[in-house]
Amino acid sequence: MRYVHRFTPVVHRVIHRFCGQLLPVAGAACPVHGVNPPFVFQVAVATPLMQLFDYLPTAGDHPETQRGRRVLIPFGRTQRIGVIVGVRDKSDIAAAKLRCVIRVLDAAPLLDAHLMALLEWAAAYYQHPPGEVFATALPTLLRKGGETHRAGVACWRVTPDGRAADLEAIGKRARVQARILTLLRNADAGLSKDDLDTTGSTWRRACSTLEEKGLVEAFLRDAPRVETGTGTSATAPQLTDAQHQAVASITASESFDAFLLEGVTGSGKTEVYLRCIQHQLDASRQSLVLVPEIGLTPQLVARFRTRLDTPVAVLHSGLNDTERLQAWCAARDGSAGVVIGTRSAVFVPLARPGLIVVDEEHDSSLKQQEGFRYSARDLAVWRAHRLDVPIVLGSATPSFESLENVQAGRYTRLVLPRRPGSARQPHIRLVDLRKQPSKDGLTEPLRDAIGRHLAADGQVLLYLNRRGFAPSLLCTACGELVECRRCDARMVVHQRRERLICHHCGAERPLPSVCEACDEPNLIPVGQGTERLEDALQRLYPQHAIVRIDRDTTRRRGEIGRKLEQVRSGVARILLGTQMLTKGHDFPNVTLVGIIDADQGLFGTDFRAGERLAQSFIQVAGRAGRGERPGEVYIQTLFPDHPLLKVLIANGYGHFATEAMTERRLAGWPPFAYLTLLRAEAPRRDAVFDFLDAARAISGELLGTDGGGIRMLGPAAAPMERRAGRYRGQLLVQADHRGRMQRFIANWRTRLDQLPAGRKTRWSIDVDPVELF
Repeated sequence: MRYVHRFTPVVHRVIHRFCGQLLPVAGAACPVHGVNPPFVFQVAVATPLMQLFDYLPTAGDHPETQRGRRVLIPFGRTQRIGVIVGVRDKSDIAAAKLRCVIRVLDAAPLLDAHLMALLEWAAAYYQHPPGEVFATALPTLLRKGGETHRAGVACWRVTPDGRAADLEAIGKRARVQARILTLLRNADAGLSKDDLDTTGSTWRRACSTLEEKGLVEAFLRDAPRVETGTGTSATAPQLTDAQHQAVASITASESFDAFLLEGVTGSGKTEVYLRCIQHQLDASRQSLVLVPEIGLTPQLVARFRTRLDTPVAVLHSGLNDTERLQAWCAARDGSAGVVIGTRSAVFVPLARPGLIVVDEEHDSSLKQQEGFRYSARDLAVWRAHRLDVPIVLGSATPSFESLENVQAGRYTRLVLPRRPGSARQPHIRLVDLRKQPSKDGLTEPLRDAIGRHLAADGQVLLYLNRRGFAPSLLCTACGELVECRRCDARMVVHQRRERLICHHCGAERPLPSVCEACDEPNLIPVGQGTERLEDALQRLYPQHAIVRIDRDTTRRRGEIGRKLEQVRSGVARILLGTQMLTKGHDFPNVTLVGIIDADQGLFGTDFRAGERLAQSFIQVAGRAGRGERPGEVYIQTLFPDHPLLKVLIANGYGHFATEAMTERRLAGWPPFAYLTLLRAEAPRRDAVFDFLDAARAISGELLGTDGGGIRMLGPAAAPMERRAGRYRGQLLVQADHRGRMQRFIANWRTRLDQLPAGRKTRWSIDVDPVELF
């Protein structure tokens, strides 16, 4: 990732020269128009520069309806794909110094006027280079100049000669070729590039050699069409009065309205979504549904396809490039009545938009944390307003921002206060770790409860937001804790892989047999991770199948869906995992939830720590008792008298939110103030703070003595100051008014681009940050 702030004005001129903007006159003038072009294209190119690029049109180009088309352009010594964002009568640069586009790639705009407006607004609001913003809205194949027709998928298959070949003889000389040939022999339909990618990076050379020998061949498989729902499920469940009122309110809206659908866990928010989406389908309109995590999509998609007789397009990072293009095209041409996707799906074009839904709207995963740092939830609201369609924001634990929007009259609050049918909220019990010591992470009351629920044919969910075997490796001889050499963090023990892994930079090393500090062999893993807890559960309950869901066990494509199916089918009786399990999953047979370590977030330094912890507790507890049988929740903690736990258990999330928001208002934190975070990192600590100190000085010049309601906090080191060998610092901007903040940030950004100290750092601006490092 390159950053615009690293370029000085001199370097800017060099880049412009090689991009054609200040190219020497000789050979640069467009042969079609000479020095008097009728108009100029403004093109967004995926570079780290905060600008558009001017290009001359070719013969036959017309200024009308050009916005939103892709264009092939000369860019330095290469060719690039850009998006036409505007058309001007003339450029600020002499026409003789401009270069011509090579050709316009699209017969019609790929991005409509509404989507163009959204992207332009997002680039300005989030202070991000427009070329990178527009690139975010296009599938990878279109960014590379591909066509929008539904192309085939490149695959490999075995030939008759390959099926008859002597594998043993091939294996003696070329083991990789033998392995690939074996895989292809067992795949009658052939294997795609994505299938072969899972075998390692050497398959291409092996396939090429096998093809030369006539043992395999490449072919194009018809691209997968967007799967159509069957609409053949049993009769839809009867709505509760609250569900019926929510559906009636949402479907009555024929223009922009923002609805906060606040329902306790298991109250049937998805059923409300389905009824409202069906209403849009009956009117031949599309619906866009955003979910925070890829893990939520299989369950949601399956339910939607069962209930809705329409093609359902799916967009998330787990798709290959062709699949993503297919879904994008189906949304754009209107053939998909429903589009379900993660964060970036907020930019998908819609032919006939009718409704936008943001599920689990409180989830921080809806905010992009790297590069173009946008909030999919906030952009979804902006887009719904621009399209003049209703939007539904659903959550059992709404964000404080959404609750404040309700108080301000900007959102309409719809409440689902109870679960349908006989399902009831689970009973919550606190287990005091001071009085009930744990063994292998489990106290005796929790172990007894697990045995009781398993004996009653229930399923058990255990939540521990710490993957790996143990968070630390301790030398009992000298007290040394093994730390990452590149980060201010401890190495995590991964026992099965016999590795120490840093969960921040990814560094790995073999599990040592002796201490590096004292050379003694007295090394023990300290603390509990999901891997260690799984081992303990297998010893305690060997007769019951256990499924562990965390990042380590779900890396392979489709793995999370397979594991969740084991739980829903009843094959797995114990489900263990991290926060991936807290987000909207429906496990009707789970009757017991155990929170192994409730103290991880009780004393966080981030002002949002309490809000996030409360949301996690309520969400994971809500997985229990969603069916006909009652549920129980056991929370293990060293601090049973902590105010957050007491308020949550006694009065619920709503009461907690009211108290916490009162504290936020008094302290001047969001949602009653607005934040922007300037982050910087560099190999040397002094370079970071030289830049941040200079940035603070510039802010003083721009703001004057009173600040105009804008306050600067810092600079300060990040809580984890060193990560991946780089030192990190930050400067926080706090403002009472969003408009003033935006004007200040725009002016500040311009000055920051010119700072010499910025050349020695990598820095970024995060508007409305959800994490303060």
